Amino acid sequence: MLIQHYQNSNKKKGDYPDELKSILDFEDCRLAYDEIKTWNNYNPTPLLSLKKIASKIGVKNIYYKDESSRFGLGSFKALGGTYGVLKFLYNTLKKEVGDEVTIERIRKGSYTNLISKLTVTTATDGNHGRAVAFGAKLFGCKCQIYIHSEVSSGRQKAMESLKANVIRVSGNYDESFRVCINEANKNGWHIISDTSYESYTKYPKYIMAGYTVMAKEIGEQLKNKSMPTHVFLQGGVGSFPASISSYFWQEHNTNIKNVVVESELAHCLIKSAQNNTLTSFKIKEETIMAGLSCGKPSLLGWEILNQSADHFITIDDSSITNTMRLLYNNIPKIESGESSVAGLDALIDLMKKNDVVKKIGINKESIVLLFGTEGATDPEIYKSIIKG
Repeated sequence: MLIQHYQNSNKKKGDYPDELKSILDFEDCRLAYDEIKTWNNYNPTPLLSLKKIASKIGVKNIYYKDESSRFGLGSFKALGGTYGVLKFLYNTLKKEVGDEVTIERIRKGSYTNLISKLTVTTATDGNHGRAVAFGAKLFGCKCQIYIHSEVSSGRQKAMESLKANVIRVSGNYDESFRVCINEANKNGWHIISDTSYESYTKYPKYIMAGYTVMAKEIGEQLKNKSMPTHVFLQGGVGSFPASISSYFWQEHNTNIKNVVVESELAHCLIKSAQNNTLTSFKIKEETIMAGLSCGKPSLLGWEILNQSADHFITIDDSSITNTMRLLYNNIPKIESGESSVAGLDALIDLMKKNDVVKKIGINKESIVLLFGTEGATDPEIYKSIIKG
């Protein structure tokens, strides 16, 4: 159920601002795509049309970018975390070995001995850590992951299956991230996080560039078709919605309206918009949408969203499982995790609220783009929800 709505008065129009190019520009996006498309098992993920649901709720069409199959990891995070690990290894080896280092030679295993001595680390609710662990295994370095008390055992085992050492920390995601930073500083490990903060911005930029592969694919999948009028983007720390809104702004410079969706139990982005400054939110209760349980915005993500997001909305957990079942019963069946349905859940409820619908500008001619950010990343939890 929709709880809050806030219209962003700082939204900028016109060309993509120069000050945001230092965070994420089109060249960053191109380099990420050109690299990632060379990886084994790379395939563009499907862009599905949910015509039946669109007709029922009163919009022209709904597109759903289904990330449940991405590199076998079940989430879009595979694009960012894995690319971040690769860029870290490249930058580190370049300093140690010199200009002979190339990403192609890293992929071919030319620096196995040097890479095996390096350790990457991060804190995670599951999907990002799995991507970092995947990158570490793929390119040959060690991996240390920190998870908080509410992360499921199934998601922990998925990371351990990729040879990551996983440590569970009491508290929420923000506490696990604090522990991660402390341990990294103490042990000389290297943080690969999509959360940026003062003094840590380099690798979040690469990770955000990796996420834009989805937007590049969507542009090609919609060639000769109408572009979306609205894009609903899951919030989290803000890196994902910032990367997608940035790419569309740079590539299409259209009037697409960006709607950021958060859990009411972890709404740091809408608070930041309301206060017109980066603002943390103290999480007191975990949302079922584990990937959105983030209390502190990414510094860089927020800088982009403050100029690119049109609207911020929050939802509660009450109908998330019903929305997952709705997609499971779709034809074709869609495997969607808890965080994956946030956009659709928000849209369905939003269409019942005429005053908010009018402010956001959705009508029977609207084409809405949604991101199915994850599949069944914990199969046991997913099975129990679908069975009801």
